[in-house]
Amino acid sequence: MKLKNPMLVVTDIDKSVEFYKNVLGLRVVSDFGANKTLTGGLSLQTLDSWRGFIDSDDVSFGGNSFEVYFEEDHFDAFVQHLKQCDVEYVHPVKEHSWGQRVVRIYDPDRHILEIGENIKVVCRRFLDCGMTPEQVAGRMDVPLTFVHACMR
Repeated sequence: MKLKNPMLVVTDIDKSVEFYKNVLGLRVVSDFGANKTLTGGLSLQTLDSWRGFIDSDDVSFGGNSFEVYFEEDHFDAFVQHLKQCDVEYVHPVKEHSWGQRVVRIYDPDRHILEIGENIKVVCRRFLDCGMTPEQVAGRMDVPLTFVHACMR
């Protein structure tokens, strides 16, 4: 068995494609009308077709029990880009205990999207600030081998 892609049900597929294009820089790589796959493997499915697939009209949006996670190498630039976009924040930028900065936003159907600083970039940021590899491993709660891999 192999996981292929996450799929989000959307009320307006064109609006959602534009959102993912303008906010996250994704583009359509497969277009099957009611289903579109974006770069990175995220698929969007129209609400009407989804209702037919599950033989039910009982579809809800806006639950806070699931997110789609993205990583960004240039986190500060992305945060500046977000300020130019019409997005609703789940929360502003925050830093987790292991040092990774993240922001969470809603897409047009209130699916939660987390955009985190690439974890290897976090490691390099700590190293560039003068921390030893051992200190970085302790700060990030990662194996020292991970820190050494980030140094290459």
